[in-house]
Amino acid sequence: MACSNIKILPEDCLSTILSLTTPQDACRMLLVSLAVRPAAESDTVWDRFLPCDCWDIVARSDTPLRFSSKKELFFILSDSILIDGGSKAFALEKSSGLKSFILSARELSILYSNEQNSWSWKSITNSRFAEVAELKTSGRLEIQGTIRTRILSPHTTYKAYLQIKISDRAFGLDSIPCETSIMAGDRVLDTNTTYLREPDSKKQQLENLLYWNRIQMLKGRVNEGDEKLPSKRKDGWLEIELGEFFTSESDEVVTMRLMEIKGHQLKGGLIIQGIEVRPKY
Repeated sequence: MACSNIKILPEDCLSTILSLTTPQDACRMLLVSLAVRPAAESDTVWDRFLPCDCWDIVARSDTPLRFSSKKELFFILSDSILIDGGSKAFALEKSSGLKSFILSARELSILYSNEQNSWSWKSITNSRFAEVAELKTSGRLEIQGTIRTRILSPHTTYKAYLQIKISDRAFGLDSIPCETSIMAGDRVLDTNTTYLREPDSKKQQLENLLYWNRIQMLKGRVNEGDEKLPSKRKDGWLEIELGEFFTSESDEVVTMRLMEIKGHQLKGGLIIQGIEVRPKY
């Protein structure tokens, strides 16, 4: 439709049309013409981009949210807020309005996390949450989080990512691949492997040259699957893809897991911020 024809449409009609697009499209229309701006900024449009449970999310926010329009509320939520006493983070994707969550380390099931000799809980400056978990020493590593599909955007493919740091004192973390999995109920949806190491580690390149046979032997102990390597985030954390799943009509409990229980070597220096569940792009 030509821009000149758009201008002659009644505002309520134009608002209805824009509400059937995406937040990104509505923002683009704000740049088209001053005549379009009232419709593109209207609550009619931005109410459609907010999730149906947005008022529940607003009520669960750790800090009071102040906004004067649905558009303003949308962008507050798209910047991410802490909810449920700071145990989770919630955000809307700016381009689509799809939901994403981060489950803090306190929301996860971490083997031996209550044993002081194995794990410590502490605050660090660049974490979203009040506490992170740091592995002191353990021969077994099991980290698990769960989320119900009904709280996510429907008919959407999601990916789960474990957010970590590797401390300077880390040891034994990358001797053998970790196994990752995604399950819905009793159904296994995705399985992969990963190494707990910094991307492009020179240390690992040297070890590959010196201990190739041993590395291959240890790899043979774990289940087969695509090897997912950690990637660096803009906020300085590393993230490891645990797998993906699709939100259908039914409500299911999705379990996201990383474990290393077959190497039998002591390991330490892993810092866990949480598990992020966000739409796949």
